[in-house]
Amino acid sequence: MPKLESLAFDNGFARLPEIFYSRVCPTPVPDPYLVCHSPQALALLDLDDSEIARPELIRTLAGNQSLPGMDALAALYAGHQFGHYVPQLGDGRAILLGEVKNAAGEGWEVQLKGAGRTPYSRGGDGRAVLRSSIREFLCSEAMHALGIPTTRALAIVGSDHPVYREEVETAALVTRLAPSFVRFGSFEVFYYRNQVEPIRQLADYVIARYYPELAARAEPHAELLREIARRTAELMAQWQAVGFSHGVMNTDNMSILGLTLDYGPFGFLDAFDPGFVCNHSDSGGRYAFDQQPDVAAWNLTKLAQTLVPLLSVETASAAIGDYPRQFGQAYLARMAEKFGLAAGEGLLPILTDALQLLAQNRVDYTIFLRRLCDFDSSPGAVNPPLRDLFLDRAAFDAWAARYAAALRQQGSVDAERGQAMRRVNPKYILRNHLAEVAIRRAVDERDYSEVNRLHALLSRPHDEQPECEAYAAEPPDWAKQIEVSCSS
Repeated sequence: MPKLESLAFDNGFARLPEIFYSRVCPTPVPDPYLVCHSPQALALLDLDDSEIARPELIRTLAGNQSLPGMDALAALYAGHQFGHYVPQLGDGRAILLGEVKNAAGEGWEVQLKGAGRTPYSRGGDGRAVLRSSIREFLCSEAMHALGIPTTRALAIVGSDHPVYREEVETAALVTRLAPSFVRFGSFEVFYYRNQVEPIRQLADYVIARYYPELAARAEPHAELLREIARRTAELMAQWQAVGFSHGVMNTDNMSILGLTLDYGPFGFLDAFDPGFVCNHSDSGGRYAFDQQPDVAAWNLTKLAQTLVPLLSVETASAAIGDYPRQFGQAYLARMAEKFGLAAGEGLLPILTDALQLLAQNRVDYTIFLRRLCDFDSSPGAVNPPLRDLFLDRAAFDAWAARYAAALRQQGSVDAERGQAMRRVNPKYILRNHLAEVAIRRAVDERDYSEVNRLHALLSRPHDEQPECEAYAAEPPDWAKQIEVSCSS
């Protein structure tokens, strides 16, 4: 594999006019050190895992030195935050170093989050802290292991440089990778400034770089909207199926590639609660778990609006009009796999009633689905490990009888079905209390072993890993007191 020095950096985004960004270099941090890294993400740049031990790489990931070909910049964008338009946001603490194309022909943009002030910092210090960096690193890589489209996290580099939030904390930088960090808000900023030509330039750039098959279509900009809507529908279906709540679905946090972007106050469902709000700052519940598909639809209308100068209103509206059907179809397909049933008319009532039972009995979503993999569909079977999760045993028994009958009607074989279901129902997810334990050890004791242990565990979320059984248990009572907000 190539060495660090042989990485060929480019920056296609930097070849756009400078209205799209500001050139700015990272602000160095004193005495950087490695907190953790992902060998899988490092391999995306064709770098051998041994390279992470080199001081030159640590300094690069800290923003303390640059490599040939890097062309650092902070991107401009705007966005609707909690439903209100904010005219200028931009990369306030993230700096794009450039792009590396690997041997497979994939282009990966390399971005440092927490790299210091930029012209878009709005009075902030441009830094990130260790606790939020750990959460982003772990969740980015955990989501990838779950098969959910996401930006990747290559490493966390820490420094004892003080960062002032609610209290004094230490600085950290996350190295993020993605084919592109362009977001819905990248278009919005120019729409609200009545600048049509940058909208066209950005749309054409996105098509040429990431959707080249659309260039020859009769209406490539309409097709771009249609494809973004389709990818967004698929992403929302995957979030809902796995029980993931993003927490801050502002339009500036929505990727034009359908990636999970910008991990802040996220959370995975423990006890099933459709109205779960993972962001302590979201007092109105705008971004509650069950609102996410509709919020994505609303965000798509804002994106479509930005392209109206290039299209008619009717064309733009039609381009995103299939989103509800696409989401519903994708979600039911995911849930059919998770329940081991064929998608069809019989699925919906069984699924709807199961989710209602889970909510009424406050049953852990992930544990229920994992135990469902071992469901005995023979007549009269009791299924104690699953049944014991419910306070209302009679209601569960009635549902289980219907579920078993549906499985038998479809000719399902328990052993085969269970094996397939275990491939889509994870045993391990990044529960808040697991992240909190890792964070406390890292912050209070400079012990990063739990961060690395969680990363290794969550890279194989569907495997049994019997030595880690405790990580699959319901959260302890103290975990209910954990509050996560936008502060980082």
